[in-house]
Amino acid sequence: MNRSVLLQLTRDSIQEVLQAKRSIKKQTLLQKHPLLGQKVKVTINISIDDELLHSYENQGELALIDAIIIGAKKAAFEKSTPLTISQYLHCEIELILDTPQGVISQKDPPIFEN
Repeated sequence: MNRSVLLQLTRDSIQEVLQAKRSIKKQTLLQKHPLLGQKVKVTINISIDDELLHSYENQGELALIDAIIIGAKKAAFEKSTPLTISQYLHCEIELILDTPQGVISQKDPPIFEN
């Protein structure tokens, strides 16, 4: 199953921290997907076995690309117990966008099932 651009961006943002390496090419993504420049309220939930581990929500003050990159990193690593590599591989990520047209929710299943 192919991930949407938004879910792939969410996963890539977390992987940047886990791998200590910048890999996201923001300008390339913005050129290919101009809607990533729109301001949208974003919520990112990270769960394992339907148990919410981490969550982050912004109020729509950032461009979508920045909201996802920053939000994914904050959700995963700026909590009292940062996400481990093992948890990352087994977590489900939910991305919720609150747009003027309505709420859009996408879920990315774990990379490895338990």
